[in-house]
Amino acid sequence: MKSAVRKLYYWKLKRREIALGERTLLMGVLNVTPDSFSDGGKYADPDRAFARALELEEQGADILDIGAESTRPGSSRISAAEELRRLIPVLKRLKDRLAIPISVDTYKAEVAERALDLGAEIINDPSGLTFEPQLARVVSNHDAGLAINHMRGRPEMWTKLAPMPDPMATIHRDLDAAVSRARHVGIDRTRLVVDPGLGFGKRREQNALIIDRLSELTPLDLPILAGPSRKHFLAHEDPEETRFATAAAVTASVLSGAHIVRVHDVREMRAAADVADEILRSREG
Repeated sequence: MKSAVRKLYYWKLKRREIALGERTLLMGVLNVTPDSFSDGGKYADPDRAFARALELEEQGADILDIGAESTRPGSSRISAAEELRRLIPVLKRLKDRLAIPISVDTYKAEVAERALDLGAEIINDPSGLTFEPQLARVVSNHDAGLAINHMRGRPEMWTKLAPMPDPMATIHRDLDAAVSRARHVGIDRTRLVVDPGLGFGKRREQNALIIDRLSELTPLDLPILAGPSRKHFLAHEDPEETRFATAAAVTASVLSGAHIVRVHDVREMRAAADVADEILRSREG
């Protein structure tokens, strides 16, 4: 694993600024979908989603990331109307009820617009501005934060993709291009975070390589978000074993330079990230 000491950044969101790099921040996942890989249907009911959001904050989430469309391998796209039907009741319940910022996981400009109107402060675009480039304009107009995730192809085609010949060079190049598109419409660099997109069109063995070489994204000079939680390349039949595998990947991601990790099991991953932070601090000393 490459040695990494994180640079300190201040991420500007719609209504606040948060420090990235002093410690690892946890982005807690709340899927309000019927078909997500690990928890599809569990929080589709708005009342259950609301209760889960409060629980994630109480367990130590620094950001809440709400997703209303699954991007699991093989999943099909849904309409903006359907995504909003799932999302709006939850955002309305959560408005002014959390101390932590809300992120919405969407690539649709229409959904992003409504979500930001209803209190979200971050848009987490799984497509890296490749599905709907006009999303960047919406984020710019709202002075929101934007997480740019690297996606290769589309979820419905991932199983048919050949391996990437040079994963880190490809990811770096594609993220650099996406950052340029965001900057072109007026989004300041202080509002951007990049994500290498673990599992998003990458082969199983390539995800381990990406985690190990996260520090190769530092020339982009932006905070790094990593999302290994419950991904296919970590999956075991026993959910408890999947959690342990996720904890290992979270720890490795932090040691490779991730500022934020996107996780489902906040309490357990907080413990893992805290140990990784202690190791990072020992490197600095």
